[in-house]
Amino acid sequence: MAITIKQLHPLYVGEISGVDLRHDLPQSDIDAIVAALDRYAVVVLHDQPIDDAQQIAFSARLGPLETTIKAYRPGHKLRLDAHISDVSNLDEESRLLALDDRRRMNGLGNRLWHTDSSFKPTPAKYSLLSARTIPPSGGETEFTDLRAAYDALPDSIKAQIDKRVAEHSILHSRSTIGFTDFSDEERARLPPVPQVLVRTHPGSGRKTLYLASHAGMIRGMPVPEGRLLLADLMEHATQREFVYRHHWRVGDLVIWDDRCTMHRARDFDASVPRDMHRTTVADVAPTLEQAREHELVTGA
Repeated sequence: MAITIKQLHPLYVGEISGVDLRHDLPQSDIDAIVAALDRYAVVVLHDQPIDDAQQIAFSARLGPLETTIKAYRPGHKLRLDAHISDVSNLDEESRLLALDDRRRMNGLGNRLWHTDSSFKPTPAKYSLLSARTIPPSGGETEFTDLRAAYDALPDSIKAQIDKRVAEHSILHSRSTIGFTDFSDEERARLPPVPQVLVRTHPGSGRKTLYLASHAGMIRGMPVPEGRLLLADLMEHATQREFVYRHHWRVGDLVIWDDRCTMHRARDFDASVPRDMHRTTVADVAPTLEQAREHELVTGA
């Protein structure tokens, strides 16, 4: 069956049909999915009842996989394979987490607008989220198109932020909701990292903001001034015209390009399970290194 794509939002987001991820795809299909990601930034594939091994195998076709940072915490027991991020409200025995469980408190940070792994020196390229169990209501995921948000900025702001570098830390984003329970080992392995504020997306050639709640300061600016600029950019980038809300169905797989989108989870009834499994494909290099390479090639 040939791949077909239907656009779901006026600016971006494509719904892909004609793919069954339970089977090994020909390279032509992988290339078509990558091309769709370059165009749409977020792609939705319905009716994909895959298991973790199948999700890992497909994701690895898109690039090297990250491992979960939950493994950084001493004594933490993983419920899933280390290449799967456990985006659920379940413990290692697949029981509902208590409302005050540390893991649930940490996971609440996913309701902040963010870009996956921007707190790592080499951040994420793609994220792939598979819906295994969903609540009867709530628990949607919202996305925003940072390319369109950049395009809509006044030229004066574009000039102000060009070549600026922000520092990203998951400790910063979690602290904004009052969560500070990180071990010394986690803190040592998760120091702030620099990321450019404006990127050129290699697949589309479009300029894009690169934002996340993990960004806590802008180098070369006083911290209060930098945080206000980041807050203004976040407010601009998350206007409704740029946002798509995905209402999950069991078997959905949504893939998004972390280089040019942000996303956030929405609230749901914590007394019912929400079991989502995410694989994450690492980018090719740190963003500053990519920016230098782009300048060398284009002179821009």
